[in-house]
Amino acid sequence: MEFQGKKKQTMLCFSFVTSLSILGYFLCAATKDMHYDSRPTIVEEVHVGVILHMESREGKIVDSCITTALSDFYQMHNNYTTRVILHTRDSKAKPLHALSAALNLLDDVQVQAIIGAQTSMEANLLAELGEEAKVPVMSLSQPSPSPSPSNKYPFFVEITQDETSQIMGISALIKKFEWRDVILIYDNTKYRRDIIPSLVISLQEKNVYISHKISFATSSRSEQIIEELQKLMQLNTKVFLVHISHLLVPCLFLNAKRLGMMGEGYAWIMTSSSMNFLHSMDLSVIESMQGVVGLKSCIPASRSLHNLTSRLRRKFYREEANVEVRELSADAIWAYDATWALAEAIERARIVNSTTNQPYTGLDLPNDINNTRPSGHGVLLLREILEGRFKGLSGKTRYLNGKRNSGAFEIVNVIGKGERTVGLLPCVEGNIKESHLLHNKRKLISTGDLETIIWPGGSTTVLKGSKTQLSEVKLRIGVPVKVGFKELVRVDHDLQGNRTYVTGFCIDVFKAAIGALPYKVHYEFIPFQDANGHSAGTYNDLVHQVYVKKYDAVVGDTTITSNRSLYVDFTVPYTDLGVGMIVPNEKENMWIFLKPLSADLWITSFCFFVVTGLVVWLIERPINQEFQGSPSQQIGTIFWFSFSTLVFAHREKLSNNLAKFVVIVWLFVVLILNSSYTATLASMMTVKQIQFNSKVNSIGYQIGTFTKGPIDLNFKGLKQFIHSEEEYADALSRGSKHGGASAIIDEIPYIKIFLAKYSAKFSMIKTKSTTNGFAFIFPKGSK
Repeated sequence: MEFQGKKKQTMLCFSFVTSLSILGYFLCAATKDMHYDSRPTIVEEVHVGVILHMESREGKIVDSCITTALSDFYQMHNNYTTRVILHTRDSKAKPLHALSAALNLLDDVQVQAIIGAQTSMEANLLAELGEEAKVPVMSLSQPSPSPSPSNKYPFFVEITQDETSQIMGISALIKKFEWRDVILIYDNTKYRRDIIPSLVISLQEKNVYISHKISFATSSRSEQIIEELQKLMQLNTKVFLVHISHLLVPCLFLNAKRLGMMGEGYAWIMTSSSMNFLHSMDLSVIESMQGVVGLKSCIPASRSLHNLTSRLRRKFYREEANVEVRELSADAIWAYDATWALAEAIERARIVNSTTNQPYTGLDLPNDINNTRPSGHGVLLLREILEGRFKGLSGKTRYLNGKRNSGAFEIVNVIGKGERTVGLLPCVEGNIKESHLLHNKRKLISTGDLETIIWPGGSTTVLKGSKTQLSEVKLRIGVPVKVGFKELVRVDHDLQGNRTYVTGFCIDVFKAAIGALPYKVHYEFIPFQDANGHSAGTYNDLVHQVYVKKYDAVVGDTTITSNRSLYVDFTVPYTDLGVGMIVPNEKENMWIFLKPLSADLWITSFCFFVVTGLVVWLIERPINQEFQGSPSQQIGTIFWFSFSTLVFAHREKLSNNLAKFVVIVWLFVVLILNSSYTATLASMMTVKQIQFNSKVNSIGYQIGTFTKGPIDLNFKGLKQFIHSEEEYADALSRGSKHGGASAIIDEIPYIKIFLAKYSAKFSMIKTKSTTNGFAFIFPKGSK
């Protein structure tokens, strides 16, 4: 019984298993038939080139991010009909190697896109090549000049953040700390030099001035950097703005710390070009940078970013133990996002192309790209890249107009083994919000609520710079003592009170400029005069007093010249530029129509009119009835025929060929005479002219000024009129024949003052920008 029971149980189990096997077979077959039609029939391989410096730490990490991005992308989109195949080339950190690699990828591999260009010079070369081949180039750097490269290179796509978007944030941050001037340190590359003018203008708008600029080449030796830093230590300004490559950061700050420039009393501000790579620097370098404040591209923390960092950290630990991945750089994260965008764009481009069977036309691309040579997938792929948008590891990403949308910048403070975020600079369409400058991670806060910053030396007190010292200094300002044109500068002495009063237009401009400064400046006007109260010398002598440090500045009608700029510095001009000529107004004359021709020419012309008419009459009279008749009629015909040729109104028919020849020659002479007369009369009535003869006419100019320089030195008739506007008027009224002048040349500000009093009798003609206007004078190297 027991055996039969076991046998029965065994048979039942066998039957159950057999039934399940048969059912599973039919289910698998049905499932296979059901999904067979949905499986992709064709998977298209799209070749993409990657050009990076593979021997560098950053190049290896960026390459791993690109590879990992493709793996993650197709793991999530396994039903896509395209697959990106990467072809990596080593640029060896040399632009020509990068160009050679790009040519190899385009010619031999026939890639449809390129990712790379880590330096601006590589970006320039690849941008030109991509434009020629009509292949999108997704660059980790910007070509020079930085403003709007997509206007020149439509196929060039910047996948990194535009560094120029932080310029306004830097100036606002420096303004917040109430620093009046800074020292700019930058590396001598074309890309970073192109940003300097915009940075200077932005700082000046905040009343912050760059007192000194110093540049380093990428290959600068430690001795050169030490020598330049020692010069900077002698200056009063202790605030440094650093805009250099991360490759120069170790040499700069290690030497700065060795010289004691990373202690209390110094402040260092760094841009994102080097602060973005702080995590990749040695701990010894970070230790030397304690207290540095900088801007860093803001990458929001997320679980996906953490997972990516962990995977790459494990990968490099296994494969290259010498490469430690503590944190991914912004460039690596942007390259990861750009790879996703490219893979998505390639898939969309294939779908559109398979639907239309032809490249898109009429695309909304920059610089009328649709008018370029058709390039199949090139134009279509570029369109999909520029129109695509998605949320990547770096946030919402879009490459509108070939530029990555601007993100925010973190304000970080280097403390310990890394940095600490103390604020946030948000960017909206590439511009900093001026009204709401600083944010923290949770809410909008005012500028005064920025988290505490630990400055070099461990101090929490913001460096005040040299503002307090300058407010205690009284500037000695020299002013010219003038006899005429006192509307510009006027020096009056109060003998009873023993006081001197200095007034005038130049003085008012200077006071208005000083009053606009955010700090108080004490100054004293000192007239440039001798013991008798007269001018102590020429304007060149006055300028020389600044060079020998007798005066701290000169305020007055001092002209900017190249010779003077060798010894002193000028401010921007505050008056009109150039010189002009003053001449007497011509009196109205009803006989002006006779002036185009001289008296001799009038008489000669009249005689020829009569002779021509007489010659034609003698030739035509025997055979032509129109020249016959009574004596009075014949005389009238002679004069009528000759003078009617003046307006080509003669109607008499000529029969003799000789007479016709005479008339043809005469009409040609009349045409020339008539044209010359008309042109001369029109010129005389519309433009005031004056002609000079060095033996008869003379030109006047003001002694002691720069006016004589623009005058032709070969002209002999030069006279000096040194006192006042009245002397000018008297000289012009007398003219050259009576010891005066036919014209006076002077700078435009003087002429305007003169004409304000004598506009009825005199006028200005022939202005020319040969001088640079009036400016204030300060010693060389002034702040």
